[in-house]
Amino acid sequence: MTAGLAAAEDVLTVGAARRRLASRLQSGWSSGAGSAALDARLLLAHALGVEAMSLPLRDGEAVPIEAMAAAEALVARRARGEPVARLLGYKEFWSLRFDLSAGTLVPRPDTETIVATALDRIAAAGQRGDPLRLLDLGTGSGCILLALLSELPAAVGVGVDRSTDAVNTAAANAERFGLGDRARFVAGNWADGLAGPFDAILANPPYVEGADLPDLPIEVIGHDPRLALDGGPDGLGAYREIIPELPRCLALGGFAALEFGPRQAGPISELAGRAGLDAEIRRDLAGRERVALLTIRSAKT
Repeated sequence: MTAGLAAAEDVLTVGAARRRLASRLQSGWSSGAGSAALDARLLLAHALGVEAMSLPLRDGEAVPIEAMAAAEALVARRARGEPVARLLGYKEFWSLRFDLSAGTLVPRPDTETIVATALDRIAAAGQRGDPLRLLDLGTGSGCILLALLSELPAAVGVGVDRSTDAVNTAAANAERFGLGDRARFVAGNWADGLAGPFDAILANPPYVEGADLPDLPIEVIGHDPRLALDGGPDGLGAYREIIPELPRCLALGGFAALEFGPRQAGPISELAGRAGLDAEIRRDLAGRERVALLTIRSAKT
């Protein structure tokens, strides 16, 4: 058999390649078996340089050998627990595609609850067209702030993160979305040195209890920055820093929306009360307590 014929026999169609890659994920990694077909489709599309939605229309097309080798390498990394978003280099959030880096958390769908809560509050106040000032603490990829700016055409915002890598990534995302003139990203520790006032303060702080970190899925603990996960011994370390600063930073009638973890609604409401804030707990789409909406008592009518 000639080398040319051997190479021809190694070429797969898109449909056959997709099934082969899914089978390898299905059998090679029990934790990700449920998403094997979807993961295979996303990774194959990435290797081919096409949109994943177009793959079913390409099922009969041949996959170049080089692209198949690239897809198999991605699948091997996925089978070792690397998240698809890390392999692709981006994650969709609020219908926007956010580039990621080593210093950014992979945005979670649950975090869209912060965006929805903020927009509901702003709409109820009739402020969607107002020149609001937003502050995003622990901005990461900038997903929360930029999602809100995409919905609020007159708003401007500041994103703060301890990681300069995250700050640079968020700024690049803002430029790609055409929001660079309304968003500024700075390196810092929560609200330290920020004068405000801000109409809305958003944050998804680290809230995992230190003892629980080793039990997180390998997709998380092995690939997300520990700085974005570790909430200290009881998971509340960041909230103890952020919440007392809110009255100083919030504008009259302003609000804060903070994401939190399981069993933390009570402690966070207590911290808010000590700072002179009222807390309203919002649930995510799965019905879990997810976001604390905080307002200054004296500012409420």
